[in-house]
Amino acid sequence: MVVDAHPARRDAVVRDLTGADMEVVATAGDGPAAVRRARAARPDVLLLGLDVPGLPVAEVCRGLAGQVHVLALSAGGAQADVLAAARAGAVGCLPRTAGAGELADAVRRAAAGEPVFAPHLAGLLVGEFRRLAVAADPAGAPGGGPRLTARETEVLRLVAQGLVYRQIADRLVVSHRTVRNHVQNVLGKLRLHDRDQLARWARDNGLAGDR
Repeated sequence: MVVDAHPARRDAVVRDLTGADMEVVATAGDGPAAVRRARAARPDVLLLGLDVPGLPVAEVCRGLAGQVHVLALSAGGAQADVLAAARAGAVGCLPRTAGAGELADAVRRAAAGEPVFAPHLAGLLVGEFRRLAVAADPAGAPGGGPRLTARETEVLRLVAQGLVYRQIADRLVVSHRTVRNHVQNVLGKLRLHDRDQLARWARDNGLAGDR
């Protein structure tokens, strides 16, 4: 099922999914209709635009808890809604710019109950969970600030210099996936949301260095 406030955008997602041999059993343009139609159509996965009107995203997720796997679609600045959807039970979140192949793969994984979060959104969630953990147990927070490993510091320095993942992987003679994992770990430790914030943090703390 596809839920989006904008008909043209909704239709584009439907075309992408049907082109990937998936059946779209229902669509909706607002939160109340999403809950009502999902309960009637019983889809395996509900693709939910985070800007749908009529009902907060978290309420849509809670209203369908245990009935359907919710996979959110986020615009660039919807971080609060991403966190709200995750807390309310959404199994994942992708940017609206995700390609048809990436979207289809995410839907299949979501149908199996797997968490499906784009890398920068995963970093957002890790940072939030760490923040909550520290709030729940302040005594457990390290007194000297975030502790990065030597390799994490090295990756952070290269990110601050403007290198992309592939360039960092080549420089360090590791895989692209390894670099991405290091970046996600650092985002979580520093409670930052994306690579731009990461690069600014590194520069502000004197880690940019020279190329």
